[in-house]
Amino acid sequence: MELLYKSTRSNSEPVTASKAILKGLAEDGGLFVPMSLPKLDVSMEELSKMDYKQTAYEVMKLFFTDFTEEELKDCINKAYDAKFDTTEIAPLVQAEDAYYLELFHGATIAFKDMALSILPHLMTTAAKKNGVKNEIVILTATSGDTGKAALAGFADVKGTRIIVFYPKNGVSAVQEKQMVTQKGDNTFVVGIQGNFDDAQSGVKSIFGDKELASVMEQSGFQFSSANSINIGRLVPQVVYYVYAYAKMVAKGVISNGEEINVVVPTGNFGNILAAFYAKNMGVPIGKLICASNDNKVLYDFFQTGCYDKNRDFILTSSPSMDILISSNLERLIYRIAGNDDKKNAEFMASLASEGKYEVSEEMKVQLADFYGNYATEQETADVIKEVYEAAEYVLDTHTAVAAKVYKKYKAETGDTKKTVIASTASPYKFARSVMSAIDAKYQEMEDFDLIDELTKLSKVPEPNAIKEIRSAEVVHDTVCEVDKMKDVVKKFLGI
Repeated sequence: MELLYKSTRSNSEPVTASKAILKGLAEDGGLFVPMSLPKLDVSMEELSKMDYKQTAYEVMKLFFTDFTEEELKDCINKAYDAKFDTTEIAPLVQAEDAYYLELFHGATIAFKDMALSILPHLMTTAAKKNGVKNEIVILTATSGDTGKAALAGFADVKGTRIIVFYPKNGVSAVQEKQMVTQKGDNTFVVGIQGNFDDAQSGVKSIFGDKELASVMEQSGFQFSSANSINIGRLVPQVVYYVYAYAKMVAKGVISNGEEINVVVPTGNFGNILAAFYAKNMGVPIGKLICASNDNKVLYDFFQTGCYDKNRDFILTSSPSMDILISSNLERLIYRIAGNDDKKNAEFMASLASEGKYEVSEEMKVQLADFYGNYATEQETADVIKEVYEAAEYVLDTHTAVAAKVYKKYKAETGDTKKTVIASTASPYKFARSVMSAIDAKYQEMEDFDLIDELTKLSKVPEPNAIKEIRSAEVVHDTVCEVDKMKDVVKKFLGI
């Protein structure tokens, strides 16, 4: 049966999966959601015997119903190949009393690779299916990791161009170096004088510019998105939660049907929403534990039912979570509003005009699957040291936020279910913060000397992504004010 997608903000005509992937964002500014969440149609016992690619097919075929088996398997095989430095793609590693799902073994050593390795192939396949002749221009805002993963995925992919905006002073040194050294004739990287929310709002504004869309059409271009607002990003993320559960069954860590908890460090809410989708597909997940850093807008929302972005934006050592507008939360709000696009559109209009909205008591009741908490900068540093000393396992700063929130959850509830923590980035990506947390003596070292020390400490070889940037030449040096983002796009496209 075909699964169609509709906007969270209007009762517009539903579209196929391939059209939703191509568009990225609905024309009314809403996000595409499946008209229903499919149920897994293979048993967990069967899944426990499958590798990552086979699991990916079993999950994605349920969402991307207008792709043929051959098309989907081709996209999966091209995505999950030698770019990943482990054959499992997403290994599960036990440290202390948690199971870390390592999602950082791809080309750019962050979890974004899990979805952005396949998105270019889904998109180019979708373009062919829909007879698209225009060149697809990927427009993306990044808080650090999406940008590089998208650039790596789309670099030199025929029929596409990619433009990435990032906050000039809001990413780690390694994250910035990864982006500004990106090769590929179709790539363009721009630092903005602002924070991630400014970049994201700027990108959404460009998407909504009808006049620009018309000029683009005349010039043979059309926009799409590689941010987690694109359903083609979200669905591949569902896969690894299904895979993690099946692997725990296969290893005898849990019995089939036993509930687990899942902890996700989150800013834009996409990664934890994917876990929520997995739960609703039939994966026995108990609590979805939402971990925030000092930008704790999501924690406050789960506590009060009021989403309020009117607060100071704090730069932290976990920059990919330095976000005050969690775009993917809209998909959950739409769902708990009873799939009421009018009600959801009112909430989003209130967020745009007043910077906040408040859900009803009836809607709050439907958030019972979630638990929210946060970790301060000091707590994040302390837990990196604590886990290293206890288990000789090195966490990056984002995963450390999740580890600390899990400890808080356990202390608060006494819940001892087996727990998977989404480990979203390699410690190599945030070597300065990680090493300084383990021992203050590392604070004075140069970036690449720190990486050498981290190799000794972690006993994990230096990833290729780091080797590549040691001597890579900077090829992108454009910086602009937020209000000039559209001009920069037009200049790059020559329109």
